[in-house]
Amino acid sequence: MDAKRRTTLLLAALGIPFAMLPISRANEGTQTVNLYADEGLASYGFPDGHPLGIDRQAAFLAEAEAQGLLSRTVRSNSRSATREELELFHTTDYIDYVFKAEDRGIRLLDEGDTPVFPGVYEASAHVVGAALDGLTQIMEGNCVQTLQPIGGLHHAARGGAAGFCVFNDLGIVIEALRHAYGITRVGYVDIDVHHGDGVFYAFENDPELIFADVHQHSKTLYPGTGRTDEVGRGSARGTKLNIELLPGSGDHEFAEVWSQVEGHFEKHRPEFYIFQCGADGLEGDALASLQYSEKTHALATRRLIALANSHAKGRIMAFGGGGYNRTNLARAWNAVLKELLISG
Repeated sequence: MDAKRRTTLLLAALGIPFAMLPISRANEGTQTVNLYADEGLASYGFPDGHPLGIDRQAAFLAEAEAQGLLSRTVRSNSRSATREELELFHTTDYIDYVFKAEDRGIRLLDEGDTPVFPGVYEASAHVVGAALDGLTQIMEGNCVQTLQPIGGLHHAARGGAAGFCVFNDLGIVIEALRHAYGITRVGYVDIDVHHGDGVFYAFENDPELIFADVHQHSKTLYPGTGRTDEVGRGSARGTKLNIELLPGSGDHEFAEVWSQVEGHFEKHRPEFYIFQCGADGLEGDALASLQYSEKTHALATRRLIALANSHAKGRIMAFGGGGYNRTNLARAWNAVLKELLISG
């Protein structure tokens, strides 16, 4: 049974089969939040009990339905990214490697975290394609904000996979903003418990990528990067902000450091925001040791909206990132969605 079929059955068991969920194209509605959560995106996940399984989107959708949020969004369909779009960020050799991995019998795309699964190339390209469709909808004025729960693959480097991440949809959106729309000063906000190393190091020398990342301390968690003294290099020095929180830190500690994030963006005033809102910082996630509640995600989203309204025309693309406790990710991602809907 393929991943899409398993996901459809899982949603049906939860009482919300895909066929019964309202799907509309972005340009048919007047709402300002487009939600990307379809079968193509649900297929991005790893088998055999891997923490990042294909059931994560279904958990989010069930909670969104229970909270009455789904009917307030514009449901948008994903698409597969083209090779040329993947090449905006990734090397040709790496794209070829992923494309041929199944046929060559390759089992792992990295040193152990990111296994090959049936349809890995197409599923990964769908994550990117959905993000690029969301970008198009915003830039064409059909919506102001998007949420893509299955996305935010911030560990993938230009030339390789890492940390459950095959293609870096975030890096590709940054490059697309510049190449297709002439927007150079981009704000990147990451509250996943793990440092967004794939984005950080790809743009470490780029003074126009305004980066802020709040994560568990680098000495205590994968990938072991994102020290507070990593602030960018050369002309980009000072455009990057890394904030480390000690294990056990919760909502209070996050709120205390968030003012640094706001000050950073108020100083540099980006034209567009990308928000990686990983849910693995919530208390009870098996892969980390922070103790947030969904209140942290609500706070970050609400304050980021204010920043975006101030100098970025309200434009925010939000991505679900990590999160391996299904109850937690459903709560956190829906807290983000609720704040986006309130702003609209």
